[in-house]
Formats: sequence, C-alpha cells, structure tokens
Amino acid sequence: MCKAYPTLYKGQQVKYGLNYQTIDIKVWSGTDWKWIHNIKVKKHGLSRHLIDGNEIQSPRLVINKNKCQLSMPVQIKKVDREDSEFVCSVDMGINNAATASIVGKNGTVKARRFINPARDIDRRNQRRMMIKKKSSQTANFTQQKLPTGFCKKLYRKSANINLEISRQVMRGIIELAKTHNVKVIVFENLSGWKAKAGRKGSLQKQKFHLWCHCKIVDLTQQRWKELGGKVVFVNPKYTSAFAFDGSGKVKRSKINYSLAVFKNGKQYNADLSASYNIGARYWYSLIVGDKYFSRVFVGKSSNDTLRTPVTLDTLRSLKVS
Repeated sequence: MCKAYPTLYKGQQVKYGLNYQTIDIKVWSGTDWKWIHNIKVKKHGLSRHLIDGNEIQSPRLVINKNKCQLSMPVQIKKVDREDSEFVCSVDMGINNAATASIVGKNGTVKARRFINPARDIDRRNQRRMMIKKKSSQTANFTQQKLPTGFCKKLYRKSANINLEISRQVMRGIIELAKTHNVKVIVFENLSGWKAKAGRKGSLQKQKFHLWCHCKIVDLTQQRWKELGGKVVFVNPKYTSAFAFDGSGKVKRSKINYSLAVFKNGKQYNADLSASYNIGARYWYSLIVGDKYFSRVFVGKSSNDTLRTPVTLDTLRSLKVS
C-alpha cells in the first residue's frame, strides 16, 4: 500500500549480534510474530557502522525475487581534514581513465599514478561490439528499425561494467589522496562537454560515448566529502595542449596519441603533463586571489595577443611566501 520497504526498529523487530556478524529479525508467520535467530550477515559494504562517532539508523528490509537484504542507513559524523601544502590533481582521459598527481604549492610533484582498469574496459567494449554486430545483422535482415528493448541484457551488462569502472577509478583517486594526506582533489570542469571528433559509428566515437568522466567525478565528490575532503574544479582549456615545463605548445605523436613532444625535444606523457598543469592552475588561482579557480592565462590582455596559459612552470616562477 505504501510502496515502501518495511522499517525495522531496534529491539522491537531487529537485534544485532556481536560486531554485527549476525542479526535477529521479527517476522509475521501468518498467524503470529516470531523471531528468526542468528541470520548471518555476509557483507558490510564500507563498514561505516563500525566507525566511532557514526550512528546507526533504523534499517529497512529490502526483498526481491532472489534474496533479502538489510539496508542499514548510517548517520556520518562530520569530519574535516587538515589543510595541506599539496593537492591531488586528476586528468580524465580516453586512453587512461584517470591520471592523478600530487602537486605542491611550490610546484613540487610528490607522486603520480595512472588509473586504468583495462580488463573491465575490454569486457565492456566486447559487449558493445556484440551489440553493434547484432544490430547490423538484424537491420540488414528485417530492413526495419530495431524494436524497443533490443539487446536489453547486453546494454544492462555494459552499463553495469561501466559503473564498476567508475567505482574502481574513484577508489584509486581516493587512495592516492589519503596516502599523501591531501585535503583538495582538483578536476577539470568538463560539465556540458561534448565530443566533436570521430564520425558516426566509428571506434573513436564509441570511446567518447562510453567515457564515464561525469560518473567518476560524482562518485569522488560523494566519497571525498564523507571523508572530510574538498573537490575543486578548474578551467580545462589548454591543460593538455601546453607543456608543463613552460616550453610551449606540444605535438602529439601520430602513432601513440598519449605521447607528447615538447618544443625542446623532450617526450612526455600528455596526460601526466596535463595533471601537473591542473594542480598548478589551482595553486596559481589561489595565490593570485581568483576565488573561482577559472584563471587560464598569466596576466591580462585587452587585445588578441596570444598569451601563455598557466602551467607548472608558471607556478614555480612565483615567489610563494
């Protein structure tokens, strides 16, 4: 009638065992209320209920065709991480799902990490290729539009794998940030971004279509806020196009697009260089007082003269007290 799962109140309808390994639930047998004792709890999620200061709320009994679950909401104790002289800057990419670096206020790069769950990406792409093959065969045979719900199971599986990819990348970013005790994670502001490259039906177009950067950012924001951190966005313009060492615009290798060639001849990973510039842009904007973290160029200009974008070298040239 209420279209809601039943709420179990502590002591009256649910009792917890030692360390929440077992529970007792009071159920209606058809004629009377009876207790079912010592039901084993297989999973605890992120174990938020075991953290000191967190308060367990009344759980709900979630039932479907296959299994019964206890949804246990937990009121999280508000925490605040200490300020740090370093930030975790993240560049979202197509070839690498995420490239994260620990960038200091003085331009020091403390650590870096490539996060790319290649196995799951291959599994997702295999299912997409299966959908494409089935769609082509069906359309050629029927000469009609595909029916509603076509390849529904494959689409669902592909979407679930994509969600798991997002979660793995989020966990990698959070782990790096926690390891180096930073408070701020910096992303590029890619909201509303749409890919223009690649013709319809091409592999490149499919890569952009399956790019789950928004989901990764959303999951990271939720989890990092819970841990007392802060997520900040900067302007993404020219972060990948210009070298972090201030040598100017880079050229991409035609064989390996992830490889950037600087004007001074140095070869470097383009995503890694971009992650340095993202962190530098955050610190530069903070130092010069740009509260919206949208600063792209060094200085101001009233004409169309090309200016140098903010890079890691720009941050290092500042005299930070």
